[in-house]
Amino acid sequence: MKQKQRLDKVLSNFGFGSRTEIKSAVKNGLVTVDGTVVKDSGLHVDPAESTVLMNGVKLQYRKYIYLMMNKPRGVISATTDTRQKTVFDILPEEYKCFDLFPAGRLDIDTEGLVLMTNDGQLAHEILSPKKHVTKQYYAHVQGRVEQADMEAFERGVTLDDGYKTLPASLEILRSDEISEVRLSIVEGKFHQVKRMFEAVGKKVIYLKRLSMGKLMLDENLGLGECRELTEEDVELLRTSVQKH
Repeated sequence: MKQKQRLDKVLSNFGFGSRTEIKSAVKNGLVTVDGTVVKDSGLHVDPAESTVLMNGVKLQYRKYIYLMMNKPRGVISATTDTRQKTVFDILPEEYKCFDLFPAGRLDIDTEGLVLMTNDGQLAHEILSPKKHVTKQYYAHVQGRVEQADMEAFERGVTLDDGYKTLPASLEILRSDEISEVRLSIVEGKFHQVKRMFEAVGKKVIYLKRLSMGKLMLDENLGLGECRELTEEDVELLRTSVQKH
């Protein structure tokens, strides 16, 4: 979060009511900052340093925010863009005051788990190639995916730019003209899943990220929805990094 923000915005973003309700509470002397009654709802405060109470209820400031989003197609993994809708655009209003960013990218036509956070250190560790944090995907693939493809992915396949991927785990759920698979990789190269299947002569026509490390996408989240991670969720992420 930026160091100082308007008092009414901070209280609103932390669930104390609408901006109008908070302005009314301030006028009625129901809000204190560091023990002093304030009468200006536009007062700039640092919620990390100040003690803010409304109706005697203390603002519980969280330094870091962690959100799990089920990204829909047609949305890009960025904070701003002049042409395309971004994951930041579809965040609920109460989270837009935080300096959140997506920890890793999903292609515009890929659905599934995106982690939004302002914890730069954890995001860096999750994305670091040295950590080999596993990302699991579910995909529909044009063409019959067979044992030979599983073996090729286990060895590593050579992409169109000559890069050879690290070993990946491919599970065939259905082998047909349109196959269904689950794929686990430990890298995050540009369009990697699609390019891996192209390397074995097939085409991904639907792709969804199911997990990052031990953190699984919440099945109750609809497309475009998000929720804050629980303490247990955050611990799963941290142990996904620490085990390496």
